[in-house]
Amino acid sequence: MTLHIWGRMSSINVRKVVFTVQELGLSAQRTDAGGHFGLVTEPDYRSKNPNGMVPLLEDGEATLWESNVIVRYLCARHAMGTLYPEPLAARFTAEMWMDWQQTTLNPAGRNAFLQLVRTPAEQRDDALIAQSVAETEPLLDLLDAELARRPYLAGEDFTMADIPVACEIHRWYALPLARTPRPHLDRWYQALCDRPGAVGVLDMSLS
Repeated sequence: MTLHIWGRMSSINVRKVVFTVQELGLSAQRTDAGGHFGLVTEPDYRSKNPNGMVPLLEDGEATLWESNVIVRYLCARHAMGTLYPEPLAARFTAEMWMDWQQTTLNPAGRNAFLQLVRTPAEQRDDALIAQSVAETEPLLDLLDAELARRPYLAGEDFTMADIPVACEIHRWYALPLARTPRPHLDRWYQALCDRPGAVGVLDMSLS
């Protein structure tokens, strides 16, 4: 059965799901939703996703929302033991980084993205951008230090942990900001960009 993804590609959270689907080699239909595409306030959509946001995944009888949950589900279903680690320590290391992306890295970088990409130049708040940069740069240092010790976030192999963080780094690196060289983070990110699942995801422009 073909997966059905609801959500526009301009959403970082939709990009996570598309990256995962492509990495797993799955067939999926995607319907643009959210933003100017609408649909998310319609009763049928809300009956499936009461949160009224994107992405939404339909997979047979399974209907899921929340991007990192969808990534976990797809990896558990189709890549148990590889993208979804079986040993508990490795699995929860991956879980930890996925939660960190949502609770720490994303909130830090959000204002710079919103101001520099989705706010007209004459309306931008430079203080919000500066604050966002000040919050994000130490987190990138943290990532660089962690990736100096191992090739991927959860260890020696690419796992579900790398997908959400890579999508976040894609968004940050695409902003018109000066970039501090971080050799280990940059090496890891280039390796993610070279993966088959990244095509049309980590190479797309922000909007």
